[in-house]
Amino acid sequence: MKVYDSREIRNVALIGHGDSGKTTLASAMLYSAGAVNRLGRVDDGNTVTDYDDDEISRQITINTAVAHCEWGSSKINIIDTPGYPAFILDAKSSLMGADSALLVVDSVAGVEVQAEKAWEFADEHRLARAVVFNKLDRDRAGFERSLGSVHKSFGRTVVPVQIPMGEEASFRGIIDLIGEKAYVCDGDGSGNFQETAIPNEFQEESEQRREELIEMVAESDDDLMEKYFEEGTLTQSELVQGLRSFFVDRSIVPAFCVSAGKNMGVKQLMDAMVELFPNPLERTPVPGLTAGSEDEEVELSISAGGPVTAYVFKTLADPFAGRINLVKAIIGTVKSDANLRNRTAESNERLGSVHIPQGKSYEPVAELRPGDLGAVMKLKNTATGDTLSEPSAPSIVRKVKFPEAAISFAVEPKSRGDEDKIGNAIARVIEEDPSISFRREAQTKEFLLSGTGQLHVEVTVAKLERKYGVHVILKPPKVPYRETITGTADVHGRHKKQTGGHGQFGDCKIRMEGLPRGSGFEFENEIFGGSIPRNFIPAVEKGIVASAERGFVAGYPVVDFKVTLYDGSYHDVDSSEMAFKIAGSLAFRKAMEQARPVLLEPIMKVEVYVPEENSGDIMGDLNSRRGRIQGMDIKTGMQVVHAEVPLAEMLNYAPTLTSVTGGRGSFHMEKSHYDVVPPHFAEKVIEEAKRDKK
Repeated sequence: MKVYDSREIRNVALIGHGDSGKTTLASAMLYSAGAVNRLGRVDDGNTVTDYDDDEISRQITINTAVAHCEWGSSKINIIDTPGYPAFILDAKSSLMGADSALLVVDSVAGVEVQAEKAWEFADEHRLARAVVFNKLDRDRAGFERSLGSVHKSFGRTVVPVQIPMGEEASFRGIIDLIGEKAYVCDGDGSGNFQETAIPNEFQEESEQRREELIEMVAESDDDLMEKYFEEGTLTQSELVQGLRSFFVDRSIVPAFCVSAGKNMGVKQLMDAMVELFPNPLERTPVPGLTAGSEDEEVELSISAGGPVTAYVFKTLADPFAGRINLVKAIIGTVKSDANLRNRTAESNERLGSVHIPQGKSYEPVAELRPGDLGAVMKLKNTATGDTLSEPSAPSIVRKVKFPEAAISFAVEPKSRGDEDKIGNAIARVIEEDPSISFRREAQTKEFLLSGTGQLHVEVTVAKLERKYGVHVILKPPKVPYRETITGTADVHGRHKKQTGGHGQFGDCKIRMEGLPRGSGFEFENEIFGGSIPRNFIPAVEKGIVASAERGFVAGYPVVDFKVTLYDGSYHDVDSSEMAFKIAGSLAFRKAMEQARPVLLEPIMKVEVYVPEENSGDIMGDLNSRRGRIQGMDIKTGMQVVHAEVPLAEMLNYAPTLTSVTGGRGSFHMEKSHYDVVPPHFAEKVIEEAKRDKK
């Protein structure tokens, strides 16, 4: 495989809403460049970048895939990202491999929800952005309408550099506003075209659009603006140089036109990628941290000079090939058989052969120049977000942070054999997808699998079964309720049992009272005069603690109470540690009967991000879930509703939020405190606990 210099490389991420045609566009690019010998189609399951069995069967992109092609003397690395809500977080981490982002917009639907999220991700990564209007040949496609939706969502800095010749069935090619040429495309999938003069019917529109483009470029620079006012236009050279410069520094967003399914306009788009899109050395510096520090921020520019530094932007777990890490060379040249240190996990790694990914295939290469993308196999302790570098490198790349999982399911293995394998299998899945989390809830003793949505978790379960032979059952998770007391009690606990030989005798008197929420359990010894020998006092405490763990009202742990042991008696022969443990347990049960026990439930601190028009509906819904609205503010153009809501009411919140906001809303929550369950809800919880016990 040929080694490319940094200035010859273009790392372009295809982003956008699901079904906008990102994978089809990637296939058309690869076919047009001769990297593959046929035009792959999603419906046929033969695309290079959608190769996973789940992707082929569902006909959607689930995992980011990387492919490459040569166009002219340049290499274009194509990063095909997911666009469906359940999987779009994979795009967020994978964009670290890109230097520019191409937003694919369906010309029938316009800007859709996940396109807005993907745009935000590109903004967070400070990537140069472009837009391509796809599916212009489809029924009800509309260039003007789609451009209007883009302007509404992303502002007027989005400016067409191409316009379509015709729409729907009459779409036959594109007009290049920069070169003032027309390209009539064959439309048979071959990508062939004829270059012509602009037809008379499009002359007026193309002149108007070109004038708008010149004005936008002139506005971005004072010198160009002055010349524009003096001469009324810009030269061809000034237009191209100005457009490229302002595109690279993110102040202008050029827009293109294609029909990826018919391979129309794709070659012209690739010409623009080579001519206009930034190479890695021109990319905005990536955020980093001083090595060994957790908060000392620095910026890393992609460059040839300095200690070798590479970033792992994606990890694939193959049951046969093992772990595959996709890396981007940030500083210096990454060579095969290099010895580098994982500065995140602080372990040494030997790279072995470096490869270039082409979907699921890998071609060996001698080295990766700064900014190039590659794959390394079977590293021991390296995962997504890790930095590999020479020990002398002063900085590491900052990891991409994932939001908290929105939905959780309890996981039960179908068989004992599955139980033994589940931990290792899920660990391998999390290597591929860090937005999945897996943990054990200590109180309910359930294993919880969490993801961005129900489909995300279901696909993970299917992957466990298909790749690792692990079969599990998904169930709604239990709420970790607790119990406490609202009164006081003074009781006597006695355990006396006489058998043939030694009997059992333990006798204690305790006072029980409530403590402030979150205090846990306190035990105080007020025994004086030896009414209970000192060596038996811990046994009383153990009996109370063990009984409190089993609960009293509904079988949930009892918390936030204090027990004072103040009197008792013992027998010289029959008393034992076990007898006093049982006596403590009996005293606890009696005290609970008198101390007015209640159920406690976890209250979550919730932040909901919603469009302004949906904020009223969301607040009403949270109120119906026994939530308490704490306030509202504005962040990144969204209304943020702050509330405290019982966890029991949030288990099914994700689908409701998606429905109310049309998929534009998001939320995260964290545990705040425990509070008393209202009596009518407590009755239901107690009844359910009794049924489970039976």
